Amino acid sequence: MELPASLPDPVPSPILKHSPSPSILSRSARSAADTPSVTFAADFRSRSRAESTSPSFESFRTARSRLSVSRRSTPEHHVGSQRDLRDEDARFVYINDAARTNAPPAMFPNNSVRTTKYSILTFIPRNLYEQFHRLAYVYFLILAALNFIPQLHVNSAAAGTAPLSVVLAVTAVKDAYEDWRRHRSDKNENNRSASVLVDGVFRPKRWKEMQVGDVVRVVANETLPCDMVLLSTSDPTGVAYVQTINLDGESNLKTRYAKQETMLTPPEALAGVIKCEKPNRNIYGFLATVDLDGRRAVSLGTSNIMLRGCELKNTVWAIGVAVYTGSETKVMLNSSGAPSKRSRLETDMNRETAALAVILVVLCFVVALLAGIWLGEHNDQLGIIHFFRTNDYSSLQVRKYDWLGAGAQVVFTFLSGVIQFQIMIPIALFISMEMVRAGQAYSMVQDNHMFDDKSKTRFQCRALNINEDLGQIKYVFSDKTGTLTENKMEFQCASVHGRDFSDSSGGKEDRNTMPGKQFSLIQFEFP
Repeated sequence: MELPASLPDPVPSPILKHSPSPSILSRSARSAADTPSVTFAADFRSRSRAESTSPSFESFRTARSRLSVSRRSTPEHHVGSQRDLRDEDARFVYINDAARTNAPPAMFPNNSVRTTKYSILTFIPRNLYEQFHRLAYVYFLILAALNFIPQLHVNSAAAGTAPLSVVLAVTAVKDAYEDWRRHRSDKNENNRSASVLVDGVFRPKRWKEMQVGDVVRVVANETLPCDMVLLSTSDPTGVAYVQTINLDGESNLKTRYAKQETMLTPPEALAGVIKCEKPNRNIYGFLATVDLDGRRAVSLGTSNIMLRGCELKNTVWAIGVAVYTGSETKVMLNSSGAPSKRSRLETDMNRETAALAVILVVLCFVVALLAGIWLGEHNDQLGIIHFFRTNDYSSLQVRKYDWLGAGAQVVFTFLSGVIQFQIMIPIALFISMEMVRAGQAYSMVQDNHMFDDKSKTRFQCRALNINEDLGQIKYVFSDKTGTLTENKMEFQCASVHGRDFSDSSGGKEDRNTMPGKQFSLIQFEFP
């Protein structure tokens, strides 16, 4: 076959110059960018129809060779999906050798977790700090402090501090009970049992005793005790399915894969080292390599790791090696601890308390100002005026009281006004609210309508200070209506070619159809 004397000189594809130009390259040409001849042929065909120039065939060969050179392996072009891990930025996990993995200076944490907010030493200071975030409690603390001033105290110091002490004690007992329940939940979680490979045999072991490097076996519908790299599964292809609803709220199953290099070796005979990144909060990323007996290192990614809190589904069993345990698991790193929740009612009460405090200060300022004016007008008569005598006439010898001057008396008048107007912010309201919340929580827990017969569990009220927010919805975000509704349709009737196929008709002729018209009608009803 003879070539023509001249062929159209194709303009090299923009991919050669690494500049995007959708008008020149078609989508199919871009997808075939890994094969230079095919890419250029597609470009050549598109150009041969549109252009009428006649350059020589040598230009075709020159352009093709230029394409081959541009597609050669260069460090800038071949950027792999896995970046290299430096030794100082990585941790080394020896498969089925927890002692060597946790040897100094590594000392990785065990698999126990702690979600409690307080300890025995930090309970009193931290609880008081959180309680005094309520402005009303700060106000009552100021009133209690004023009762210790001799010139102001109306009641004894003990009587002045008793209401605030009662409120703080009731709230502290409630918070201590909530934290005790968290401690009990942590204890149950840490004492759960998992199957760990010990001396070549899988034996039960408590979660809190697991270490990095242990080989763990999980069966169907079990929760993963730690973050582990998948080694083998019951599926011959190495596929495992996990449900990540406890991590990201998605109920659909995710696929995880075991490398064929680890599938071929029994777990008790498997030896190697995993070089992975240090613990981080990214649940959608994982960077590691596994080296089995000095062979070529195999890269690992997100599809090869199963995170703590996920459940194994549709897989009989799966075996993996623990790489992150306890507080270093991704789910615990993303956990901010037990939050200090406040209801909208409490937020509104703080705002109203601040407004009432401003009004109180204004009233006391007015009273103190009027008292200062009165003292200035009657300065010469202060020694003998009834109810305000600066001289003591109770004995034959006239003595003077501890008179500190008109300025000090104005300040004492202002502070006395604070005590006299303290009923503007009633402390009994807060005591009543704490008692009502405790009663509401007890009623909700004992409600039989909220009892789940399938799991035999009752309603749990984990935060007693947000009871009033239950059922109060402000915003609704949804990606589809099926999230909020069941999308259940009940069949009502169907009319096909003039015949009614509803449940009651049995295929009789439908008289409601228009004559001469052939159409189908199916009616559903949304309950």
